[in-house]
Amino acid sequence: MTGSYPAQTPQQTRHKDIGRLLLRCPDRAGVIAAVSTFLTEAGANIISLDQHSTEPEGGIFLQRTVFHLPGLSAAGPELEREFAARIAPAFDIEYRFTDAAKPKRVAILASKADHCLLDLLWRNRRGELDMTVVMVIANHPDLADQVRPFGVPFVHIPATRENRAEAEARQLELLRGNVDLVVLARYMQIVTPEFLAAVEAPLINIHHSFLPAFIGANTYRRAKERGVKLVGATAHYVTENLDEGPIIEQDVVRIDHTHTVEDLVRLGADVERAVLSRAVLWHCQDRIVRHGNETVVF
Repeated sequence: MTGSYPAQTPQQTRHKDIGRLLLRCPDRAGVIAAVSTFLTEAGANIISLDQHSTEPEGGIFLQRTVFHLPGLSAAGPELEREFAARIAPAFDIEYRFTDAAKPKRVAILASKADHCLLDLLWRNRRGELDMTVVMVIANHPDLADQVRPFGVPFVHIPATRENRAEAEARQLELLRGNVDLVVLARYMQIVTPEFLAAVEAPLINIHHSFLPAFIGANTYRRAKERGVKLVGATAHYVTENLDEGPIIEQDVVRIDHTHTVEDLVRLGADVERAVLSRAVLWHCQDRIVRHGNETVVF
């Protein structure tokens, strides 16, 4: 069995003719009214509208609007052209329209750890994530047999510090123009600024909460020796600054003196799975608006 999974999900049927509009602009009176009037005049019915301004005066305005428009797939291009011509320039709006019925094309990068990768594939197979996994790329072959039952192509591209440029060039051949999102599911290689500039898709990464206090090998053992009381995880967008991109989601699990190092590792894997899956879900549902090095999640 090959190809992406699932081919057709109940979500896609439910999302027929549902559009989403994400926008960001300087805050000023009339933005909500102008956008709402534009959609209404286009024949759309607004289902939900969430907004946030960073300051009471002179802030940045961010908004997520979900609307129903019969025949959206055909009407969408003209809708965007009209918005670009009439509304966006008047309010200096940065915006993005999406069709909710078109799942994001996602590639997952992995190494040897399987918990985040398999959790995403399992949730996707159950129809819990609005995405189509088009490929898994790993720098080790270890997970090929575990990925195969999900019907997702598994590509082994060895990647080390020594051959990083060659490995990233091969990855870009597969990714560029073919995916809407790249998820680093415990991919244990540094991503270079050159790769980020060329991949043409956002990247989401997941890591444990012990950074920067505990880095390198034996992280959980050293954390246990220090008597840490929380194990957590952070999912964030990848930027040129390692592990410093806009944070999407975080969570923690409380621990105590009775937990062993093995318990910490297990609990850490659990929270990493949950945090990463929520971050990927929210991105695929167009719930995240980036503002500088922060995110607003509607």
